[in-house]
Amino acid sequence: MVLKTGLKVALQMDPIGSVNINGDSTFRIGLEAQARGHALFFYTPDKLAFVEGRVMARGFPIELRREEGNHVTYGPETEVDLGEFDVVWLRQDPPFDMGYITTTHLLEMIHPKTLVVNDPFWVRNSPEKLLVLNFPDLTPPTAIARDLATIRAFKARHGDIILKPLYGNGGAGVFRLDPNDRNLASLHELFTGMSREPMIVQKFLPDVSKGDKRVILVDGEPVGAINRVPQAGETRSNMHAGGRPEKVGLTPRDLEICARIGPVLKEKGQVFVGIDVIGDWLTEINVTSPTGIQELERFDGTNTAEKIWQVIEAKRGR
Repeated sequence: MVLKTGLKVALQMDPIGSVNINGDSTFRIGLEAQARGHALFFYTPDKLAFVEGRVMARGFPIELRREEGNHVTYGPETEVDLGEFDVVWLRQDPPFDMGYITTTHLLEMIHPKTLVVNDPFWVRNSPEKLLVLNFPDLTPPTAIARDLATIRAFKARHGDIILKPLYGNGGAGVFRLDPNDRNLASLHELFTGMSREPMIVQKFLPDVSKGDKRVILVDGEPVGAINRVPQAGETRSNMHAGGRPEKVGLTPRDLEICARIGPVLKEKGQVFVGIDVIGDWLTEINVTSPTGIQELERFDGTNTAEKIWQVIEAKRGR
């Protein structure tokens, strides 16, 4: 395998051999890196380690291609010092548990000498469903609670609510409880029996039937959006849960939301972010492992991966 000139880039992600090459954002980012002459190294989070003052990873140099069933070639397995890389991508999917959080602590030790994208300190301190709490005028009525009485009172005020895990992803464990629902106590028992974490509760937004918009921001600037429409009879619009992506434009309200949160994201080193907007309301700010750039490229011709690398190369003085 020939080592190309350019940046040395490590991808910390879930197994790359099983990704959907037509939907996975990390795969598209890797392809763009190669096209720009950067060398790729892949490892999974369980192969990250701190050893006697160095942050190490065991993995493989890789080459990628958009070829179904043959999209990755691995070089020899090797252990590397991530402090000797130019860029490390923090791209594994949640759950945002202590294993995930520990990786942010380890990668923080090499950042910013090695540029970690997104900045691990702020990924750890700004998880998707909590960062939005800083913008209460942009979000629907929201509560973070574990106490059943608090959640009951919220439901009594708003009638129709969404209940979901605070640190989940992909639409897993998302429940709608309408005014006639009698399952709140049972769901609370289920959630609290599985985890010690609180839950997030939001007022249900009927506009979700028209879609849940994913707006992509690069270095705090909006570059485009896709709409994710839920299947008939389904509340969740996540593509992992069967949501259908559609072409959509940015509305004045979308741009207003981006103008408010964009400077904060840029300041916190969140280069690649996907926010979720239902109707006029911001519901999540995804900083851990956002997706949607391949769909946006197909719909609008927007090469988000190119924009991301332009920002990273500027940060690296290239």
